[in-house]
Order: sequence, then structure tokens, then C-alpha cells
Amino acid sequence: MILTDDRGMDVTIGACGRVPAAEVWERYAVPARWPEWAPQIGRVAASTARIVRGTTGQVHGPLGLRVDLPVTEVDEAARTWAWDVVLGPLRLHLRHGVELDGAGSSTWLAVRGPAPVLTVYLPVARIAPHRLVHRSD
Repeated sequence: MILTDDRGMDVTIGACGRVPAAEVWERYAVPARWPEWAPQIGRVAASTARIVRGTTGQVHGPLGLRVDLPVTEVDEAARTWAWDVVLGPLRLHLRHGVELDGAGSSTWLAVRGPAPVLTVYLPVARIAPHRLVHRSD
């Protein structure tokens, strides 16, 4: 789903797969595991081994790109979390979630930001949810 207004663009993407929701949540909850499923992430240096509200750090991407990691929300029971990416004057708000889906799971990413930035980011970001809910072995 894509919505736009004068404050930017809201986009929600997602995927369904066979990996159980509890395992998918663990792949989200442990920042060191993000490079396993997110091709745009090279490594993560986080202040906590598991995300909690207030976790900080840096996410290292391609071409030396680094963005700060301020985790703004975590709800373990609901399997949702959010963070803000700020790079100079650009700001993205990302919310992530995992849900049961039969014997597997579904995951979603809702992101708000400037349309030109999302136009560049989304083609790569669409890969991550699929990799997150499917086994890599």
C-alpha cells in the first residue's frame, strides 16, 4: 500500500513464509542477525544484544553508508518494533512486525519518508521481508 501527502509517503510491504513467527521475531530482535536477511545491511553495531526501546547504535550499509539506530518502540508480545533513520535532513520512520500465518509467519514493514528517498530504498527493502520468512539453508 502506498499513500502520499505533503509530509511524505507511507508504504507498507510484506511477505509470508514457512519460518515460524517466533523464529522470525528472533531474527528481528537480535541486531547482529540483520545482515543474514537484509541485503542492504553489512553489519550492525548496537548498544544491546537484543532490541529494546532505547537501543542505539549504527547500521552499516553499502558504500560506507552508516545510519544511527535509535529504537523507539518494541512490543515483544505483539512482535512489533520501530526506529527512525535520520541522514542529514532526511528522515524515515520504520515500523516492523511479525504475525502468525498458518504454520509459518508473515512480516511487514511500514515506512514513512520523502517519496524520492523511498523510490530508491524500496526496491532493495522489498527483498528483506522475503528472506526474513524463508530459510536460507
